[in-house]
Amino acid sequence: MRKATGLAAALALTTSFSVISSAQAASTLESVQERGYLQCGVNTGLPGFSSPDDKGNWKGMDVDTCRAVAAATLGDADKVKFIPLTAKERFTALQSGEIDVLSRNTTWTLTRDSSLGLNFAGVNYYDGQGFLVSKNLGVKSALELDGATVCIQAGTTSELNLADYFRQHKMEYQPVVFDTSDQTISGFEAGRCDMLTSDQSQLYALRIKLKKPDSAMVLPEVISKEPLGPVVRQGDDQWFNIVKWSLFAQLNAEEMGLTSANIDSQKKSDNPAVGRFIGKEGIKGKGLGLADDWAYQIVKQVGNYGEIFERNVGEGSPLKIARGINALWNQGGIQYAPPIR
Repeated sequence: MRKATGLAAALALTTSFSVISSAQAASTLESVQERGYLQCGVNTGLPGFSSPDDKGNWKGMDVDTCRAVAAATLGDADKVKFIPLTAKERFTALQSGEIDVLSRNTTWTLTRDSSLGLNFAGVNYYDGQGFLVSKNLGVKSALELDGATVCIQAGTTSELNLADYFRQHKMEYQPVVFDTSDQTISGFEAGRCDMLTSDQSQLYALRIKLKKPDSAMVLPEVISKEPLGPVVRQGDDQWFNIVKWSLFAQLNAEEMGLTSANIDSQKKSDNPAVGRFIGKEGIKGKGLGLADDWAYQIVKQVGNYGEIFERNVGEGSPLKIARGINALWNQGGIQYAPPIR
Protein backbone atom coordinates (compact mmCIF):
# COMPACT_ATOMS: atom_id res chain seq x y z
CA MET A 1 0.00 0.00 0.00
CA ARG A 2 1.13 3.17 0.13
CA LYS A 3 2.20 6.48 -1.00
CA ALA A 4 2.98 8.74 1.93
CA THR A 5 1.28 12.05 2.55
CA GLY A 6 4.75 12.84 3.87
CA LEU A 7 6.21 11.99 0.45
CA ALA A 8 7.45 15.56 -0.02
CA ALA A 9 9.41 15.25 3.21
CA ALA A 10 10.78 11.89 2.12
CA LEU A 11 11.80 13.34 -1.24
CA ALA A 12 13.56 16.23 0.49
CA LEU A 13 15.45 13.82 2.72
CA THR A 14 16.56 11.81 -0.31
CA THR A 15 18.94 14.54 -1.42
CA SER A 16 20.69 14.74 1.92
CA PHE A 17 20.99 10.98 2.29
CA SER A 18 22.33 10.55 -1.25
CA VAL A 19 25.62 12.11 -0.16
CA ILE A 20 26.33 9.22 2.23
CA SER A 21 29.54 7.58 1.05
CA SER A 22 29.37 4.12 -0.46
CA ALA A 23 31.59 2.87 2.35
CA GLN A 24 29.07 4.01 4.94
CA ALA A 25 26.10 2.80 2.91
CA ALA A 26 27.64 -0.62 2.40
CA SER A 27 27.91 -1.26 6.13
CA THR A 28 24.34 -2.45 6.76
CA LEU A 29 25.26 -6.13 7.13
CA GLU A 30 28.20 -5.27 9.37
CA SER A 31 26.01 -2.97 11.47
CA VAL A 32 23.34 -5.64 11.89
CA GLN A 33 25.88 -8.29 12.86
CA GLU A 34 27.70 -5.98 15.28
CA ARG A 35 24.41 -4.89 16.84
CA GLY A 36 23.24 -8.49 17.08
CA TYR A 37 19.72 -7.91 15.78
CA LEU A 38 17.82 -6.63 12.75
CA GLN A 39 15.74 -3.45 12.93
CA CYS A 40 12.59 -4.00 10.90
CA GLY A 41 9.88 -1.43 10.15
CA VAL A 42 6.38 -2.93 10.13
CA ASN A 43 2.73 -1.90 10.16
CA THR A 44 1.34 -0.69 13.48
CA GLY A 45 -1.12 -3.58 13.41
CA LEU A 46 -2.44 -5.44 10.37
CA PRO A 47 -3.56 -9.05 11.01
CA GLY A 48 -1.91 -11.50 8.65
CA PHE A 49 0.94 -9.15 7.81
CA SER A 50 2.27 -7.55 10.99
CA SER A 51 0.57 -7.43 14.35
CA PRO A 52 1.54 -8.37 17.91
CA ASP A 53 -0.26 -11.24 19.65
CA ASP A 54 -1.52 -11.10 23.24
CA LYS A 55 2.02 -11.82 24.46
CA GLY A 56 3.57 -9.05 22.39
CA ASN A 57 5.08 -11.39 19.79
CA TRP A 58 4.87 -10.04 16.27
CA LYS A 59 3.25 -12.27 13.64
CA GLY A 60 2.50 -12.01 9.92
CA MET A 61 3.89 -12.31 6.40
CA ASP A 62 5.83 -9.04 6.61
CA VAL A 63 7.14 -10.08 10.01
CA ASP A 64 8.32 -13.40 8.58
CA THR A 65 10.05 -11.57 5.74
CA CYS A 66 12.24 -9.87 8.35
CA ARG A 67 12.64 -13.04 10.38
CA ALA A 68 14.00 -14.71 7.24
CA VAL A 69 16.60 -11.94 6.83
CA ALA A 70 17.60 -12.36 10.48
CA ALA A 71 17.94 -16.12 10.03
CA ALA A 72 20.17 -15.58 6.98
CA THR A 73 22.37 -12.88 8.47
CA LEU A 74 22.46 -13.78 12.17
CA GLY A 75 21.51 -17.45 12.17
CA ASP A 76 18.56 -16.68 14.45
CA ALA A 77 15.14 -15.65 13.13
CA ASP A 78 14.17 -14.26 16.53
CA LYS A 79 16.88 -11.59 16.56
CA VAL A 80 14.63 -8.85 15.21
CA LYS A 81 13.46 -5.60 16.74
CA PHE A 82 10.11 -4.71 15.18
CA ILE A 83 9.43 -0.98 14.88
CA PRO A 84 5.77 -0.12 14.15
CA LEU A 85 5.40 2.73 11.65
CA THR A 86 2.50 4.62 10.10
CA ALA A 87 2.30 5.09 6.34
CA LYS A 88 3.57 8.65 6.73
CA GLU A 89 6.58 7.62 8.83
CA ARG A 90 7.86 4.57 7.01
CA PHE A 91 10.06 6.01 4.25
CA THR A 92 11.85 8.58 6.39
CA ALA A 93 12.50 5.89 9.03
CA LEU A 94 14.30 3.82 6.39
CA GLN A 95 16.13 6.77 4.84
CA SER A 96 17.39 7.96 8.22
CA GLY A 97 18.75 4.55 9.21
CA GLU A 98 16.28 4.03 12.04
CA ILE A 99 15.47 0.69 10.43
CA ASP A 100 17.52 -1.71 8.28
CA VAL A 101 14.60 -2.90 6.18
CA LEU A 102 11.01 -1.80 5.69
CA SER A 103 8.55 -4.69 5.50
CA ARG A 104 5.21 -2.96 5.80
CA ASN A 105 2.68 -3.90 3.06
CA THR A 106 4.30 -1.25 0.85
CA THR A 107 3.49 -0.93 -2.87
CA TRP A 108 6.31 -0.86 -5.40
CA THR A 109 5.81 2.18 -7.66
CA LEU A 110 7.94 4.23 -10.07
CA THR A 111 8.09 7.27 -7.79
CA ARG A 112 9.14 5.27 -4.76
CA ASP A 113 11.69 3.26 -6.73
CA SER A 114 13.27 6.25 -8.46
CA SER A 115 12.89 9.31 -6.24
CA LEU A 116 13.35 8.31 -2.60
CA GLY A 117 16.79 6.73 -2.60
CA LEU A 118 15.22 3.32 -1.94
CA ASN A 119 15.15 -0.11 -3.59
CA PHE A 120 12.33 -2.64 -3.56
CA ALA A 121 13.83 -6.08 -2.98
CA GLY A 122 10.95 -8.11 -4.43
CA VAL A 123 7.27 -8.88 -3.97
CA ASN A 124 6.13 -11.00 -1.04
CA TYR A 125 2.42 -10.45 -1.81
CA TYR A 126 0.68 -9.44 -5.03
CA ASP A 127 -2.40 -7.42 -4.11
CA GLY A 128 -4.97 -5.01 -5.53
CA GLN A 129 -7.18 -2.27 -4.13
CA GLY A 130 -10.81 -3.06 -3.37
CA PHE A 131 -13.84 -1.94 -1.39
CA LEU A 132 -15.44 -3.09 1.87
CA VAL A 133 -19.14 -2.32 2.39
CA SER A 134 -21.84 -3.20 4.89
CA LYS A 135 -24.17 -5.89 3.59
CA ASN A 136 -27.05 -3.71 4.79
CA LEU A 137 -26.13 -1.21 2.09
CA GLY A 138 -27.50 -3.69 -0.43
CA VAL A 139 -24.92 -3.08 -3.19
CA LYS A 140 -23.09 -5.69 -5.25
CA SER A 141 -20.68 -3.45 -7.14
CA ALA A 142 -18.60 -0.34 -6.53
CA LEU A 143 -20.29 1.16 -9.60
CA GLU A 144 -23.43 1.52 -7.48
CA LEU A 145 -21.67 3.89 -5.08
CA ASP A 146 -21.94 7.25 -6.83
CA GLY A 147 -22.01 9.93 -4.13
CA ALA A 148 -20.71 7.60 -1.42
CA THR A 149 -18.60 8.60 1.56
CA VAL A 150 -15.36 6.60 1.67
CA CYS A 151 -13.13 5.83 4.68
CA ILE A 152 -9.50 5.90 3.60
CA GLN A 153 -6.07 5.99 5.23
CA ALA A 154 -3.85 9.01 4.70
CA GLY A 155 -0.45 8.51 3.10
CA THR A 156 -1.46 5.65 0.81
CA THR A 157 -1.64 4.96 -2.92
CA SER A 158 -5.31 4.17 -2.26
CA GLU A 159 -6.08 7.90 -2.25
CA LEU A 160 -4.86 8.34 -5.83
CA ASN A 161 -6.36 5.08 -7.09
CA LEU A 162 -9.74 5.98 -5.61
CA ALA A 163 -9.73 9.39 -7.31
CA ASP A 164 -8.77 7.83 -10.64
CA TYR A 165 -11.46 5.14 -10.42
CA PHE A 166 -14.31 7.49 -9.58
CA ARG A 167 -13.23 10.05 -12.17
CA GLN A 168 -12.98 7.34 -14.84
CA HIS A 169 -16.52 6.21 -14.09
CA LYS A 170 -17.85 9.76 -13.77
CA MET A 171 -18.91 9.27 -10.16
CA GLU A 172 -18.62 11.51 -7.11
CA TYR A 173 -17.44 10.58 -3.62
CA GLN A 174 -16.63 12.20 -0.30
CA PRO A 175 -13.41 11.03 1.39
CA VAL A 176 -13.24 10.57 5.17
CA VAL A 177 -9.51 10.45 5.90
CA PHE A 178 -7.85 8.78 8.91
CA ASP A 179 -4.21 8.43 9.97
CA THR A 180 -4.22 4.69 10.71
CA SER A 181 -5.94 1.59 9.39
CA ASP A 182 -7.47 0.92 12.82
CA GLN A 183 -9.09 4.35 12.68
CA THR A 184 -10.51 3.63 9.23
CA ILE A 185 -12.24 0.43 10.35
CA SER A 186 -13.51 2.12 13.51
CA GLY A 187 -14.92 4.92 11.39
CA PHE A 188 -16.52 2.42 9.04
CA GLU A 189 -18.08 0.47 11.91
CA ALA A 190 -19.38 3.71 13.45
CA GLY A 191 -21.18 4.54 10.20
CA ARG A 192 -19.03 7.52 9.24
CA CYS A 193 -18.71 6.22 5.68
CA ASP A 194 -20.56 4.01 3.20
CA MET A 195 -17.47 2.01 2.32
CA LEU A 196 -13.81 1.52 3.17
CA THR A 197 -11.14 1.23 0.50
CA SER A 198 -7.68 -0.30 0.76
CA ASP A 199 -5.71 -3.28 -0.56
CA GLN A 200 -7.93 -6.34 -0.56
CA SER A 201 -5.61 -8.17 1.82
CA GLN A 202 -5.98 -5.31 4.28
CA LEU A 203 -9.76 -5.31 3.86
CA TYR A 204 -9.92 -8.96 4.90
CA ALA A 205 -7.63 -8.21 7.84
CA LEU A 206 -9.69 -5.22 8.94
CA ARG A 207 -13.00 -7.03 8.52
CA ILE A 208 -12.13 -9.56 11.23
CA LYS A 209 -11.71 -6.63 13.64
CA LEU A 210 -15.42 -5.79 13.31
CA LYS A 211 -17.71 -6.88 16.14
CA LYS A 212 -19.71 -8.70 13.47
CA PRO A 213 -17.31 -9.57 10.61
CA ASP A 214 -20.07 -11.26 8.59
CA SER A 215 -21.96 -7.97 8.46
CA ALA A 216 -19.54 -6.65 5.82
CA MET A 217 -18.38 -7.88 2.43
CA VAL A 218 -15.55 -7.17 -0.01
CA LEU A 219 -16.90 -6.12 -3.40
CA PRO A 220 -15.60 -7.91 -6.54
CA GLU A 221 -13.84 -4.92 -8.13
CA VAL A 222 -10.04 -4.79 -8.01
CA ILE A 223 -9.04 -1.34 -9.24
CA SER A 224 -5.23 -1.36 -9.08
CA LYS A 225 -2.01 -3.35 -9.04
CA GLU A 226 -0.42 -3.41 -5.59
CA PRO A 227 2.83 -5.42 -5.55
CA LEU A 228 3.85 -5.38 -1.89
CA GLY A 229 7.34 -6.12 -0.70
CA PRO A 230 10.39 -5.28 1.42
CA VAL A 231 12.37 -2.07 0.87
CA VAL A 232 15.99 -1.11 1.57
CA ARG A 233 18.14 1.98 1.09
CA GLN A 234 19.94 2.48 -2.21
CA GLY A 235 23.73 2.43 -2.21
CA ASP A 236 24.27 -0.90 -0.47
CA ASP A 237 24.16 -3.62 -3.12
CA GLN A 238 25.23 -6.35 -0.72
CA TRP A 239 22.31 -5.66 1.65
CA PHE A 240 19.92 -5.29 -1.28
CA ASN A 241 20.99 -8.74 -2.52
CA ILE A 242 20.65 -10.30 0.94
CA VAL A 243 17.07 -9.10 1.43
CA LYS A 244 16.17 -10.00 -2.15
CA TRP A 245 17.58 -13.51 -1.96
CA SER A 246 16.09 -14.14 1.47
CA LEU A 247 12.72 -13.81 -0.27
CA PHE A 248 13.84 -15.81 -3.31
CA ALA A 249 15.02 -18.62 -1.02
CA GLN A 250 11.49 -18.99 0.40
CA LEU A 251 10.02 -19.29 -3.11
CA ASN A 252 12.70 -21.68 -4.37
CA ALA A 253 12.25 -23.84 -1.29
CA GLU A 254 8.52 -24.23 -1.92
CA GLU A 255 9.14 -25.07 -5.57
CA MET A 256 11.70 -27.70 -4.56
CA GLY A 257 9.44 -29.18 -1.87
CA LEU A 258 11.76 -28.13 0.96
CA THR A 259 9.89 -27.38 4.19
CA SER A 260 10.75 -26.59 7.78
CA ALA A 261 9.78 -30.18 8.61
CA ASN A 262 11.82 -32.03 5.99
CA ILE A 263 14.85 -29.88 5.25
CA ASP A 264 17.06 -31.70 7.75
CA SER A 265 16.40 -35.00 6.03
CA GLN A 266 17.32 -33.37 2.70
CA LYS A 267 20.89 -32.86 3.83
CA LYS A 268 21.57 -36.38 2.54
CA SER A 269 19.98 -35.69 -0.85
CA ASP A 270 22.09 -36.27 -3.96
CA ASN A 271 20.05 -33.66 -5.86
CA PRO A 272 22.58 -30.95 -6.84
CA ALA A 273 19.89 -28.21 -6.60
CA VAL A 274 19.22 -29.20 -3.00
CA GLY A 275 22.95 -29.30 -2.33
CA ARG A 276 23.32 -25.74 -3.58
CA PHE A 277 20.32 -24.62 -1.54
CA ILE A 278 21.49 -25.98 1.78
CA GLY A 279 25.08 -24.85 1.17
CA LYS A 280 26.87 -28.14 0.55
CA GLU A 281 28.08 -27.14 -2.92
CA GLY A 282 28.04 -24.35 -5.45
CA ILE A 283 28.40 -20.67 -4.59
CA LYS A 284 27.33 -21.30 -0.98
CA GLY A 285 27.15 -18.06 1.04
CA LYS A 286 30.26 -16.32 -0.25
CA GLY A 287 28.55 -14.12 -2.81
CA LEU A 288 26.27 -12.63 -0.17
CA GLY A 289 28.84 -12.43 2.61
CA LEU A 290 26.84 -14.96 4.65
CA ALA A 291 27.34 -18.41 6.16
CA ASP A 292 27.02 -21.28 3.70
CA ASP A 293 23.78 -22.49 5.29
CA TRP A 294 21.98 -19.11 5.06
CA ALA A 295 19.09 -20.50 2.95
CA TYR A 296 18.80 -23.63 5.10
CA GLN A 297 18.42 -21.43 8.19
CA ILE A 298 15.57 -19.49 6.56
CA VAL A 299 13.56 -22.61 5.78
CA LYS A 300 14.39 -24.42 9.02
CA GLN A 301 13.44 -21.48 11.24
CA VAL A 302 10.79 -19.61 9.22
CA GLY A 303 9.57 -21.97 6.48
CA ASN A 304 9.13 -21.83 2.74
CA TYR A 305 6.86 -19.29 1.05
CA GLY A 306 3.86 -21.62 1.04
CA GLU A 307 4.18 -22.32 4.76
CA ILE A 308 4.48 -18.61 5.52
CA PHE A 309 1.46 -17.74 3.36
CA GLU A 310 -0.72 -20.50 4.75
CA ARG A 311 -0.23 -19.81 8.45
CA ASN A 312 -0.50 -16.02 8.16
CA VAL A 313 -3.15 -15.28 5.53
CA GLY A 314 -4.15 -18.58 3.90
CA GLU A 315 -6.87 -21.12 4.58
CA GLY A 316 -5.21 -22.05 7.87
CA SER A 317 -5.51 -18.49 9.15
CA PRO A 318 -8.46 -16.32 10.25
CA LEU A 319 -8.20 -14.38 6.95
CA LYS A 320 -8.64 -17.50 4.76
CA ILE A 321 -7.29 -15.84 1.60
CA ALA A 322 -6.83 -18.13 -1.41
CA ARG A 323 -3.35 -18.28 -2.95
CA GLY A 324 -4.66 -16.90 -6.26
CA ILE A 325 -1.95 -15.05 -8.16
CA ASN A 326 0.37 -15.58 -5.19
CA ALA A 327 0.65 -19.25 -6.10
CA LEU A 328 3.92 -20.36 -7.67
CA TRP A 329 4.36 -19.87 -11.41
CA ASN A 330 3.98 -23.62 -12.01
CA GLN A 331 0.78 -23.76 -9.93
CA GLY A 332 -1.23 -21.12 -11.78
CA GLY A 333 0.18 -18.03 -10.04
CA ILE A 334 2.88 -15.48 -10.78
CA GLN A 335 5.28 -15.97 -7.84
CA TYR A 336 8.62 -16.78 -9.40
CA ALA A 337 12.22 -16.66 -8.18
CA PRO A 338 15.57 -16.88 -9.99
CA PRO A 339 17.43 -20.13 -9.31
CA ILE A 340 20.07 -20.56 -6.63
CA ARG A 341 23.08 -21.64 -8.68
